[in-house]
Amino acid sequence: MAKNNNKNNGNDYSAKNINVLKGLEAVRKRPAMYIGDVSSRGLHHLINEVVDNSIDEALAGFNDRVIVTLHKDDSVSVEDKGRGIPIDIHPIEKKSALEVVMTILHAGGKFDKNSYKVSGGLHGVGVSVVNALSEWMRAEVKRDGKTYFQEYRKGIPVEKVKQIGTYKGDQTGTKISFLPDNSIFRVTKFNFETVAERLRELAYLNKDVTMILKGEEEKLEESFRFKGGLLDFVKYLDEQRTPIHKPVYIEGERDNTPIEIALEYSDSYSENVHTYVNNINTIEGGTHLVGFRTALTRTFNNYAYKNGLIKENSKITLSGDDFREGLTAVISIKVMEPQFEGQTKTKLGNSEVKSIVETIVGEKLSEYLEENPSVGKKIIEKCMRAAEAREAARKVRDLIRRKNALDSMHLPGKLADCSINDPEHCEIYIVEGDSAGGSAKQGRDRRFQAILPIKGKILNVEKAKLNKILENQEIQAMISAIGAGIGEDFNPTKTRYGKIILMTDADIDGSHIRTLLLTFFYRHMKELILAGKVYIAQPPLYKIKKGKEEVYAFDDEERDQLLKKFRADGKGKEKEKDLENLEEVETEGQVKGVNISRYKGLGEMNPEQLWSTTMNPETRTILQVNLESAASADKIFETLMGDAVEPRRNFIEKHAKYAKLDV
Repeated sequence: MAKNNNKNNGNDYSAKNINVLKGLEAVRKRPAMYIGDVSSRGLHHLINEVVDNSIDEALAGFNDRVIVTLHKDDSVSVEDKGRGIPIDIHPIEKKSALEVVMTILHAGGKFDKNSYKVSGGLHGVGVSVVNALSEWMRAEVKRDGKTYFQEYRKGIPVEKVKQIGTYKGDQTGTKISFLPDNSIFRVTKFNFETVAERLRELAYLNKDVTMILKGEEEKLEESFRFKGGLLDFVKYLDEQRTPIHKPVYIEGERDNTPIEIALEYSDSYSENVHTYVNNINTIEGGTHLVGFRTALTRTFNNYAYKNGLIKENSKITLSGDDFREGLTAVISIKVMEPQFEGQTKTKLGNSEVKSIVETIVGEKLSEYLEENPSVGKKIIEKCMRAAEAREAARKVRDLIRRKNALDSMHLPGKLADCSINDPEHCEIYIVEGDSAGGSAKQGRDRRFQAILPIKGKILNVEKAKLNKILENQEIQAMISAIGAGIGEDFNPTKTRYGKIILMTDADIDGSHIRTLLLTFFYRHMKELILAGKVYIAQPPLYKIKKGKEEVYAFDDEERDQLLKKFRADGKGKEKEKDLENLEEVETEGQVKGVNISRYKGLGEMNPEQLWSTTMNPETRTILQVNLESAASADKIFETLMGDAVEPRRNFIEKHAKYAKLDV
């Protein structure tokens, strides 16, 4: 991207553009308030915050390259070719603007629309929070032929901003390096693939920017640049599907709100629409999505009737759901003052955006259909088939209702329900197998824990229409027990439980069943995942016993550590040190007086063991299912559960070394 050298168009970027909204002292005390959590998800959010600043420079027209390096010591550096953070003295704070930005919450150029018309970073918490949660951070800035530097320890400057060198040419930029504080984060090692997914996504959304990721330890490097932008994004999302036409590109601007959309229909049965505002993934949708859907339904309906593709006396009426089956689309808009709301603050609330998107999509899509009648006919024919399947699903639902299977007043017979009626204080365990289900029913707290055993592997919903899905007895039981309905009838507010916990064996079959269940929830009850109601139980893999003492290990590493502890007890520090060099132990058996038992399934645990290890809220570990990247999640589900074999084989070969049976 060429640099913008017009000084009246944002290049007059100095300390006076940095506005201050104070308050940083609580960040280290309550980090989860600012980054969500202190697990791997929160850790990776640190990189996102720094990268967002570099992308904002690109949106302003001053940056075309971002380089992220994961270093061997678990530190990270993010380098861009932007204007460089201002280093002159701030008129109010009386210190370098660089120090203000790095050490004061809500300080930056994002609050001054002369510096940034639109900003993704505005939705985040800022680089100052990353600084506060880092053991150390270093900022290096190139501006006006000089290189400036400042270092911080846990958010506090070590010294004032100083000049450390000069350079020739007009190249400017900022390099931020930081090491997450291991006293705050439960994990401090960044995952190369996780970072790569976000950078790839940003490269699709910003076609003029090159995103480079380097991993020093793995000696890996990936570069992302997609000249086709959203068109390439849609093709990437549909790699394992068979499109019925070439992607359609829509672009327009109204009231200083530019929008970009790429869409195509494939042979799949699911809707796959991803929305972004200022590069932020709005996984809960919002007014831009409503405007798009409204325009899509109206435009296709009008086109179908106008061209005689639907007869006036036809018994079939196309609905919005029919126009969304098999649709893959990416919507990217830029909003000067975005208002976010929803469960995870990722739902756009600006009311004016709906009509802007609706108008542009309606006009551009109508033009496209008039110019490409063969494509329009193919799409309408697919939507007609979807309508026929929807009608078939309705008949199946009505039949099941008559049999009381989906009626919440007539719950499935194998459900052991809880006595409390308040959903927020209730939880349901969906348990693999009748044997484990029996132990869970005996071991549970009947007041608030419900148990629903499922038999075998449920239908792979990735390959089935809704009417076939509704015929599956295990899925019928889940729908009835959860109480929120499905398809047109789905209403997340009617969910009967605050937590839906998937509990399967820690083996290959258990992993497959869990994936099938997650695919069902992602495709047909995604709102429950977004609301944070879906969890994965973590049953132990091992029981370790010495004498009368019994403990449980949830993975091989914990097993080895507990075994060393047992053998080291009472033998002195030197002996304990020697034990650090033990070779990996056997998976089960007896090792010098210590018995190791590996659970091959949940059914092997008696009710008391299942309660204490997996179901007792005081001692259990459960993993909350979330959608950090909806596009990435969709891609994985389609790869693992779709029809194409080759992509699945490649995925397994690439990721097999990371596979764990206990997650």
